[in-house]
Amino acid sequence: MTQPRTDARAAYDAYLAECPARQLLDRISNKWVSLIINALADGPQRYTDLARTLVSVSQKMLTQSLRALERDGLLTRTVTPTMPVRVDYALTPLGESLVPVMRTIKAWAERNMDEVLEARSEYDGARTAADPV
Repeated sequence: MTQPRTDARAAYDAYLAECPARQLLDRISNKWVSLIINALADGPQRYTDLARTLVSVSQKMLTQSLRALERDGLLTRTVTPTMPVRVDYALTPLGESLVPVMRTIKAWAERNMDEVLEARSEYDGARTAADPV
């Protein structure tokens, strides 16, 4: 017998490997997923526009990420039968609820990158000095 949804929801614990919430955290912490959500925050976009915005994303990775987001209910894919076919991607209300979080994380990364680069340099320098030749 399956548990009612409310019982299952109360049991979600992302610290447990088998928890679906952990799988969702894995999905939304992916760099391409977070950038796609940020890119779609201002409205629907075509596949080619997303590819242009997300510089260096491969076609395969962009397609996989979009499919995963659609499966999770975070975006919709709308096909318009024109010549050529037009495909638009847009955030769902659930996907839109992630926008403030993703924008904050993106802004934090951009704002603190100099400090992170400095810390990396210090760490790498200390590791090099401590390693025997």
